[in-house]
Amino acid sequence: MATHIPKRFAALKETAVSSTQAPVLKGVVFDMDGTLCLPQTYMFGEMRAALGISKAIDILEHIESLPAEEQPAAYNHIKNIEQEAMKSQTPQPGLSALMSYLDSRNIRKAICTRNFQLPVQNLLSNFLPTSLFHPIVTRDFKPPKPSPAGILHIAKNWGLEDGSGLIMVGDSIDDMMAGRAAGAATVLLLSDVNQHLMEHGATDLVIRQLDELVDILESGFQGREIIPEKAV
Repeated sequence: MATHIPKRFAALKETAVSSTQAPVLKGVVFDMDGTLCLPQTYMFGEMRAALGISKAIDILEHIESLPAEEQPAAYNHIKNIEQEAMKSQTPQPGLSALMSYLDSRNIRKAICTRNFQLPVQNLLSNFLPTSLFHPIVTRDFKPPKPSPAGILHIAKNWGLEDGSGLIMVGDSIDDMMAGRAAGAATVLLLSDVNQHLMEHGATDLVIRQLDELVDILESGFQGREIIPEKAV
């Protein structure tokens, strides 16, 4: 297995003098549920109950596997659940501070989520009305995470060849795998339910609150060294 080279980006601090020739950060991509807002994981149980599937089955993959005439009704089931849940959306601690910082440094921001458009717009309108995110990749984009396609679409929109100049911030294995496959650095926002991902091979850095990224980016992003597992 090839050795993973730790991801690095040059310090954003205006007075910083870099002697490491680290690449310049081109933008940050965020997941939504569990990342920009506190996780509403109860939704997934309600969705699976509505669809009659077990926890082991991916919700979107299941819907895509249904006959075409059954898919609209299935999508409506989960949209209704998301629409109800968005009424209790709560921003992540440190959300405003991180976004203000990124805006002050002219760092582009985008969203790549498996949610549909309305909950995303609800979150941005209520908690980040003056902060620009573009593009916003939602469930309508195919294929969804863990495919890197959404992140690569964002990179292309920004005039980049791939995701190597980006950071993907998320809270799930889908976020980490999609970011890694796109060539981006990955940042795991830790919660009570994802601690098993701290040492995952696709996770470059772990934070416990969004605004921890401010000091990290000011000083220069340095991903952890990941030692490949030995073949058995």
